[in-house]
Amino acid sequence: MKLDPFTDDEGLLRVGGRLRNSDQPNQIKFPIILPRKSILTQRLIEWYHSKVQHSGRSTTANEIRNNGYWIIGITSRIKSVIHACARCRLYRGKLGEQKMADLPEERTKEIAPFTYCGVDMFGHFNIKEGRKVHKRYCAIFTCFSSRAVHLETTNKIDTDSFILALRRFLSTRGRVRTIRSDNGCNFVGAGNELRNCWKEMDKTRVANYLQSEMCDWIDWEKNTPNASHMGGVWERQIRTVRSILSSLMKSHDSVLNDESFNTLIKEVEGIINSRPLAIDNVCDPESELLTPNHLLTLKSKAVMPPPGVFQKNDIYCRRRWRVVQHLANEFWCRWRKEYLSNLQTRQKWTNIKRNFQVGDVVLLKEENIPRNIWPIARIIETFPNDDGLVRSVRLQVADHSSPGKTNILKRPISKIVLICESSVDVTA
Repeated sequence: MKLDPFTDDEGLLRVGGRLRNSDQPNQIKFPIILPRKSILTQRLIEWYHSKVQHSGRSTTANEIRNNGYWIIGITSRIKSVIHACARCRLYRGKLGEQKMADLPEERTKEIAPFTYCGVDMFGHFNIKEGRKVHKRYCAIFTCFSSRAVHLETTNKIDTDSFILALRRFLSTRGRVRTIRSDNGCNFVGAGNELRNCWKEMDKTRVANYLQSEMCDWIDWEKNTPNASHMGGVWERQIRTVRSILSSLMKSHDSVLNDESFNTLIKEVEGIINSRPLAIDNVCDPESELLTPNHLLTLKSKAVMPPPGVFQKNDIYCRRRWRVVQHLANEFWCRWRKEYLSNLQTRQKWTNIKRNFQVGDVVLLKEENIPRNIWPIARIIETFPNDDGLVRSVRLQVADHSSPGKTNILKRPISKIVLICESSVDVTA
């Protein structure tokens, strides 16, 4: 055997090895051999792991061997002990993750644009009227199926301004079936100002207006707070809009007035709606990239052969409805072949992980503060999806401003780090 084991005078199995002529102590030359799966081995690793101040796998292994112990399969055994160590999870534990959820039904329907859409607000942007500087905000409406966007400017973030933006949107794009939004905690740029204004908005009044327009309203609290990835359909478009507007506003804010700003917003909307939905045919000189504008404007540089009963000659006839129908059908055919198939694969979060459970002790990630002062919380409720996987939890967190009191928060698992499982004795 590689270790050349032997039994000493006390009946202990030791490593023979090749260090007999070394001047090192006998405990280093002939360490005691321990089995991998043993409670004694686990306690020994835990002891020396704490002795080296919860350092990594190599440091722990060196400390164990320097004290006269040779554990079979020590690397994997130390790895499992460190993985279960609450202190190591506190220092270096990874944020929770779960297999990516399936796409909602609205994302895969071939339906009129903006039938299902999401809404968010962002800003502010400074404009000048005379010598005064005013703040302006934007409401972005994103179509779930065609990924088209619609931008509306608002003077304030209050109920009246938001309803006026909704009225302009519905007058332009027609009635919608469902509008989704987040809870106002994931805005970019304005921070507390946007968050406080959004909370003060009369949500009941907005919901009543939408019901009168035959539109369903899914409340702000539908998406988990601090879970921007759950509203990625519109959050990603906000980033696109801001990347264009920020550079333009920085160089032109001294000359932009209200009218110029509104014009600029509409031009940005047109630019975004001309982005390609898929780039599979980007190298094909005879193929035109599919964009949301193909559906919104029903205009194309190259008319493709029509599917079904619509003939190519109908493009040149006087029956305008047949032209429109052909172009719409052509969009959805290409949308299904080029865009929808690209949504099939999961780019990340591909494997099923352990579900967080009630009673788990976790570390709650807080933005803009060091990890060593993140609060510790306990899970009191889980929210499994239709597939049985938990992606959001409700936490009980100590309120440091009021000793003895606790706060109840709902957070996505991507904002928490597992420290102790519910079946583990936390006091041990």
